[in-house]
Amino acid sequence: MFQVRFHGRGGQGVVTAAEILSLAAFQEGQYAQAFPSFGSERTGAPVMAFCRIDSRAIRLREPVMKPNCLVIQDATLLQQMNLFDGLASNGYILLNSKHSFADLGIEATLEAYPADRRITVPATELAMEYVKRPLPNAALLGAFSALTGVVKLEHVLAAIKEKFPGSIGDANAMAARMAYDGVLQAQEVPHVTAN
Repeated sequence: MFQVRFHGRGGQGVVTAAEILSLAAFQEGQYAQAFPSFGSERTGAPVMAFCRIDSRAIRLREPVMKPNCLVIQDATLLQQMNLFDGLASNGYILLNSKHSFADLGIEATLEAYPADRRITVPATELAMEYVKRPLPNAALLGAFSALTGVVKLEHVLAAIKEKFPGSIGDANAMAARMAYDGVLQAQEVPHVTAN
């Protein structure tokens, strides 16, 4: 089972990201489960959402405490909580930021995790360019596809368009595609920021 924990703030599409990822997994013939964990239900409050993907039926219902991947939609959360608790030693880290881990001052914290499994992606900037709103979730799902290979990009794009029909879906799909391409390009060169 592949388990993903999403961290972000209310209004950033954290719960929607988990739902879209589960839709993409379903389209690949996998079993999937997505659900939120809310603290305070207000815009800007920390929010977690979870997604599990497996080839067999999923019976678990508790929060993801030992994720295989962390998707962090808001870098300001790095200062407020230990987001990396429970992350598998070979886990993936996907952070929405135009800055590198070193620039953010967390490179030493992350050196125990494989360098090819952690990356920063300017997802908010991509969302602003294509969607015209600061909603990084679709771009991060494109990056997730490239970084982990757990779901194919074509299924991520189809799930985005299913969730958001019409021009909004097309714009989000373009942000996802650009993030996907950026991660693939970043993996070809010796640095860990997808620009």
